[in-house]
Amino acid sequence: MTSSWRWILVASIAPVAWGSTYIVTSQLLPADTPIWGAALRALPAGLVLLLLARRLPRGRWWWRSALLGVLNVGAFFVLVYLAAQLLPSGVAAMLMATSPAVILLLAWPLAAERPAALSLLGAGIGFAGVVVLLAGATGKLDGFGIVASLSAMLMSSVGFVLARRWNDGTPVLAMTSWQLTLGGLALVPVALIVEGAPPGLDAGGLVGAAYLSLVATALAFATWFAALQHLPAGAVGLVGLLNPVAGVALGVLIAGESFTGAQLAGMVIVIVGIVLGQPAIAATISRARRPRATALRARASGAGGTA
Repeated sequence: MTSSWRWILVASIAPVAWGSTYIVTSQLLPADTPIWGAALRALPAGLVLLLLARRLPRGRWWWRSALLGVLNVGAFFVLVYLAAQLLPSGVAAMLMATSPAVILLLAWPLAAERPAALSLLGAGIGFAGVVVLLAGATGKLDGFGIVASLSAMLMSSVGFVLARRWNDGTPVLAMTSWQLTLGGLALVPVALIVEGAPPGLDAGGLVGAAYLSLVATALAFATWFAALQHLPAGAVGLVGLLNPVAGVALGVLIAGESFTGAQLAGMVIVIVGIVLGQPAIAATISRARRPRATALRARASGAGGTA
């Protein structure tokens, strides 16, 4: 097995673990304590990664980490928790899968990164797939759950663009540990005020909470960022598609969630849009077109000269 394939397998741990958060949350954790659920997921994971990173924020990274901790961790984890309790796992996962398209669009005004035409086409296809996915769902979908899922995706997308804009060479693992720790700490007083004492968890709840924090957060982020150092961006983006696939598959296999043909079509459309939207894919297609366009121009020029 080549080194690239080994790192692809390492990278795949993260999206599969993230895709499993919906089914674990809905099956093992209480539905009425989303803030405590988010805090218990973020804070232990942040402390574990902080021990690995062995680095504290300095200067402006204190307020930056606090802001990113709210966008990427605090409010995000709460909304994901709610979405997992209110929506089928497959629907919640596929809504979150549109994040690359939203990041693409937000990077234009926030980071002055103009997307390629093919990437914009991919984003449009991805959003159309979401419409097909929701329209094909059986039964009534919880409107608040859809809003929670889309809000979580939007918040994390803004946080991702800001983190990329503020990139100054600070190790990504350290930045992630700061966001998880500060975001988790910010949730604790809010949870105490809104939800009271931490929930009493049974054995299943303890296993679920430990899994979300240590596996789906700490381990997932650690393996993801390790793989980022060894893989091209296009490969990492495509591996990320395992997230919604895992969410859909686990929802069907474990929770017995229905998945209609229309939903499958919507899922395929979303994935096609995400693949087209990958910058590396767009660049490859652009490079492939360039020689052909040059050849056509040369042929036209030659034809004009002999006419």
